[in-house]
Amino acid sequence: MGESGSRLLIVDDNKVNRLLLSRSVELLGYHASVAENGKIAMQRLRDETFDLLLLDIEMPEMDGFEVLEAIKLDPALRDLPVIVTSSVEGIDNVVRCIELGAEDYLSKPVNPVLLKARLASGLEKKRLRDEQRVLLERFATSEVALDLQESGFALGGRQVNASVLFCDIRGFTALSENQPPEETIELLNIYYTLMFEAIDCHGGIVTLMIGDGLMALFGAPQPLEDPARCAVSAAQDMLAMIEQFNLDRVVADKPEIRIGIGIATGEVVAGYAGTQQRATYTCIGSKVNLAARLEAHTKVIGCEILIDDDTRSALDEKVGLKTIHQVQLKGFSDPRDVYSVVFHQSQ
Repeated sequence: MGESGSRLLIVDDNKVNRLLLSRSVELLGYHASVAENGKIAMQRLRDETFDLLLLDIEMPEMDGFEVLEAIKLDPALRDLPVIVTSSVEGIDNVVRCIELGAEDYLSKPVNPVLLKARLASGLEKKRLRDEQRVLLERFATSEVALDLQESGFALGGRQVNASVLFCDIRGFTALSENQPPEETIELLNIYYTLMFEAIDCHGGIVTLMIGDGLMALFGAPQPLEDPARCAVSAAQDMLAMIEQFNLDRVVADKPEIRIGIGIATGEVVAGYAGTQQRATYTCIGSKVNLAARLEAHTKVIGCEILIDDDTRSALDEKVGLKTIHQVQLKGFSDPRDVYSVVFHQSQ
């Protein structure tokens, strides 16, 4: 019997062929759906979820070659296994199908033993690819996963205009020392859940987590039209979420937590760093260092969000700002003006 729940789409303009293939597929334990030409098949593929495609070549409106080309160009469909079933002879046609992404080619009339073996093999490959995608999405953001699927993996970076955000919990060491380790881990899990949500909603990705601290990037690997605005909006949402979370902590007779955020905007080098065996998507540059220093300086002056001048220049007048003149940040030779973003409680 076939793998439980596997759905196959049979595409053939000949009604008898569709019926015979459907019967064969269902006898093997799979669910069979049909389409009488390539145009209808592509519409069904985009509207429904299938695990494998059995595809004829000679069809009206849109033939099998055109279907293979369309699938190859569609990121959502390109991993769908396709087995061509055709009476079109000639090694050139077989080669063309394989080059266009078909898993295999079965000549009509289809041998039932070969069909069983090819379906099992194609569906197993699909299962492994699905598992790989789930793991990738679990250990990488959706943007990084998309970049890997579209561009592949290569160590190195490229220069991009982006905003870098650093955030951490104030007094986390003292807080963790006064509660059981299990509570500390649970607190961090909730904290990261909230912060990831705010960052993700505004197009950012988290590139680094160390203890209670994180670094996020806005503008890479996928470009953003206005990374500075997105980063500041994410920071405001992060503070709003922490404010709501603290209401629950007060009810539970637990100390409230506070966070500080630093944001800098400009040219950074973003890409994959590490080795071929283990790598991460990250960024480097003076703006990264500046964002980290701004976050650290929030503790010194007692504010929640500090941004640099390039971030300020990209914001509209609706964002409330307070200028802090000529601040000397560690690691930077010249003092500079920085800006505190006004965050209104219970906004």
